[in-house]
Amino acid sequence: MSEFKIMCEKFFGSSNFYEVLNIKSNASDKETDSNLKTYFLVKKAYHKLSLCVHPDRVEEDQKKIATEKFQVLGKIHSILQDKNKRKLYDEAGEFDEEVDASFNWMDYWRSMFKKIDIKDIENYEKEYIGSETELRDIKKAYISTKGSMDGILEMVPFSNCDSEERIIQIVQHMVDNNEVPKYDSFFNENKSRKMKRRKKWEKEKQETESIDSEYLLIYKK
Repeated sequence: MSEFKIMCEKFFGSSNFYEVLNIKSNASDKETDSNLKTYFLVKKAYHKLSLCVHPDRVEEDQKKIATEKFQVLGKIHSILQDKNKRKLYDEAGEFDEEVDASFNWMDYWRSMFKKIDIKDIENYEKEYIGSETELRDIKKAYISTKGSMDGILEMVPFSNCDSEERIIQIVQHMVDNNEVPKYDSFFNENKSRKMKRRKKWEKEKQETESIDSEYLLIYKK
């Protein structure tokens, strides 16, 4: 597996570009009747996911990972929104892995989307939590991490330590319906690990809340 696909698997639980964006593969054939419609389908999916992983919405110690996720999404979008690149990927699974290290994916994002602030993200968070998309993301994260709560909270957008009990209930329902296997390490997690994770999260939360709101703008001038 290529290095880029490994990164996709690591951050989004799948090496399939369409699965990462939560749209059907070969969307141009199955979901739309024109390449223009496909372009907007991919763009919409990219926009939604990019709001979740945008580097400016996370704590300082999480920015490195968030930036890597953001770059992966930008690369995927640049492939699927291009008719010829998408055709090559659809038919042969091939794509150009070479990425200019100096390429600014933030500028790439800004060139397509309107100015956006933290309120836009908060609105999308309300729409996302409890949605079918969130359930799919939790399921994907649970399976790919083999029930690691640390991994799940890293992969599922907007999740944090306050989400743990709700996530456990959701996964339990999936287990009861034979949708996913049962991992004992998930349902009987070491208490010290849980306490360590919460302590770290609460510290980061306090630091974030102390930042003046003017620095929470996502679109920097």
